[in-house]
Amino acid sequence: MCQEVRRTCSCGQKDTTFHLRDNVMGQDVIDRFFCPSCSQEQDVNWETMVADNGWIIEYDMDLARMFAITKLSMDPAHVTPEFVFDEGYATWREMYPGETVDITDERNKIIALKDSDPKEYLAAINSWAVERIQRLKDAGWRKAVRSC
Repeated sequence: MCQEVRRTCSCGQKDTTFHLRDNVMGQDVIDRFFCPSCSQEQDVNWETMVADNGWIIEYDMDLARMFAITKLSMDPAHVTPEFVFDEGYATWREMYPGETVDITDERNKIIALKDSDPKEYLAAINSWAVERIQRLKDAGWRKAVRSC
């Protein structure tokens, strides 16, 4: 079972939902996060932060290491902000913040083909998904880069 946590960025302009994989990490492991607007004024501390395409997440790494030791039996030396994010223990619920809103129109147009032309629908949805992931990879989103 996984948990979702909703947070607002440091400047208060953006909010997003985080996914906590298998409830390994608690929600307090996410200390703060910064949207592209407020991240410009933030010095990145690579010991506690991970950057993703202009967004920055700051983790409570002492807490993250404690969870990793107790729930994953991991050596705390291997628990980094990149590990916490890239392995999904405290990461975006989506591929990037706001993805669901961004893709709604595109997806709905393709879904409209489902009843009228099922073959075209299957071809369109498959090519759209592949092309979309490639666009996200090209844009540098961490979760897309790590996907298949």
